Amino acid sequence: MSTTTKSEPATSSSIVIEAVQPEVDNGRWPIKREVGDRLEVSADIFKEGHDVLACLLRYRLAKDDAWREAPMLFVDNDRWAGRFDLTHNARYRYSIGAYVNLFESWRVEVTKKQEAGERIESELLEGRTLVEATAKRATGKDKTKLNEWLARWRTDDPVAAQFAVALHADLKALVERHQERRAWTLYDRELEVVVDRVLARYGAWYEFFPRSQGTTPGRSATLRECEARLPAIKAMGFDVVYITPIHPIGRTNRKGKNNSLTPLPTDPGSPYAIGNELGGHDAVEPSLGTIKDFDHFQEAVRAQGMEIAMDFAINCSPDHPYVKAHPEWFAHRPDGTIKYAENPPKKYQDIYNVDFYCEDWRGLWNEMKRVILFWAGHGVKIFRVDNPHTKPVAFWAWLIGEVQERYPDVIFLSEAFTKPKMMKALAKAGFTQSYTYFTWRNFKQELTDYMVELSTSEMKDYFRPNFFTNTPDILPEILQEGGRPAFKFRLVLAATLSPSYGIYSGYELCENRALPGREEYLDSEKYEITVWDWDRPGNLIDYVTLINRIRRENPALHELENLEFYEADNEQVLFYGKSTFDKRNSVLVAVNLSPFQIQESTLRIPIASLGIKPDDTYQLHNLITDRRDLMTGDSYIVRLDPQVEPAAIFAVRRWTHREQEVDHFF
Repeated sequence: MSTTTKSEPATSSSIVIEAVQPEVDNGRWPIKREVGDRLEVSADIFKEGHDVLACLLRYRLAKDDAWREAPMLFVDNDRWAGRFDLTHNARYRYSIGAYVNLFESWRVEVTKKQEAGERIESELLEGRTLVEATAKRATGKDKTKLNEWLARWRTDDPVAAQFAVALHADLKALVERHQERRAWTLYDRELEVVVDRVLARYGAWYEFFPRSQGTTPGRSATLRECEARLPAIKAMGFDVVYITPIHPIGRTNRKGKNNSLTPLPTDPGSPYAIGNELGGHDAVEPSLGTIKDFDHFQEAVRAQGMEIAMDFAINCSPDHPYVKAHPEWFAHRPDGTIKYAENPPKKYQDIYNVDFYCEDWRGLWNEMKRVILFWAGHGVKIFRVDNPHTKPVAFWAWLIGEVQERYPDVIFLSEAFTKPKMMKALAKAGFTQSYTYFTWRNFKQELTDYMVELSTSEMKDYFRPNFFTNTPDILPEILQEGGRPAFKFRLVLAATLSPSYGIYSGYELCENRALPGREEYLDSEKYEITVWDWDRPGNLIDYVTLINRIRRENPALHELENLEFYEADNEQVLFYGKSTFDKRNSVLVAVNLSPFQIQESTLRIPIASLGIKPDDTYQLHNLITDRRDLMTGDSYIVRLDPQVEPAAIFAVRRWTHREQEVDHFF
């Protein structure tokens, strides 16, 4: 015997809302934007029949209850688009609503019949009824105006006179503001956009070890002494001073020079082996100073117009206070010992990893949150997170959300050089910026493919790249082998392809001494105190300063999604450009990717996309060499000598007063 179950329809609405963009993983994760942006949202919206639809983009601050609405306009093929301004450093919610526009549907129908010569008296009565119902619903001045329109719409007037009143644009606007929302349909989910400050998208980072900023060999510089380096860093044009860990360093299994297991008594150890009897993640290494000294250093950085980025490394030395106070936070072997950290073939005998799946995981998670909030309370609003891919994604989603609820201006940079899907997952979970594979992309096609993915795929909505040319852990082979020319063109690539980029100190000195066969620095600062000669012959300080100035003065370079690649007939020459939306600032970049040979190439200037006609005169101004060429047409031959200048950055300036003999470019 079979039974049937009678079910009721969930809704009477028949409007379909689908293919909403932007939307990450069907709305599971938020998209990212910056203060001052205008968020454009589009969707396919349609229903059966011939009714005219009205579509609305709904938005609100996440902390608010009331929705605001912006009209969505028909684009093509049932595609609608709307936009709203992002004015707050906060989280917003957005969604879409749609309904049948009764009055416009009526207007379309009555117009077709009138144009076909049919009688429309009955249709005019239907239209008037709609206006009467709307007048009852309206209030204030709009109600008065609607009643005035009804007074003008006299049913005993000729049909032509009634038709003219009925289709007046002012009446249409009044009715649509207050009419019934027939078949009102809401998109089945609310979406989120995290609106960060502009530094989340655009900025130049400079990384250094505070202890190596002094002038006495073998002695750590103090934080107060580090302040003397700040004007030089600012003069090079950097926005963020990223400092490696400043916490007390463990003594057990301390590493010696070049990661040796047999340190000398004077070896300072790795600052990534955090914690000893003097404190842990919320303390300052005594050789650097005190919390008070850190606060003073923080103010000195701000006085230079820069910000501190603090390294957040969830590493514990065997001497960390957590090991004794919370042994349950660490995974123990059967014999009771704790296993040190490994990333084969690398071994970190001086570091214990905490166990994020331990029984007291809630206590551990909350302690990590406390540490971040502690430093945020001392003014730190940027955290570079060490190896986040070795901790649960759910932990980061929770932690970042908790911190940004209290400090929405905090920026988190993910240092995850790992599998693509994990890097993407961390960005979706909340990391503001991410390290990338740029460090290992050297050839024309792989650079092009990678940049197209970053700037045009779904990644552009949640993954903000930060192109570091090098790190304390990574000295790329191209820098080891290519020398000064490679340092120059890799800097240009990083600084112009990505709105955010960074260098690790020593880059401006072309430091490229490596351990044999490894992508690691010889005599690395991770294991010893270095005294640098910042005036070393062959340095790139002036070049770094110039490139950062070019970035700062050209707003086209402050964006990612405006990146376009153009034709260059040489596989060793990469040619690309960026323009502002209004084309008033357009920058073209040509880079010789070979540090060893001179390369010549014919560049195909994208004059059509720049609004330049084939017979127009325009100027290519090389911002590196200051050479200026007057041009017509789209062909330009470039010669890039790696020993002289491996890259060219052109500002495109269009002629505005052809009849005058003086230069008029913008």
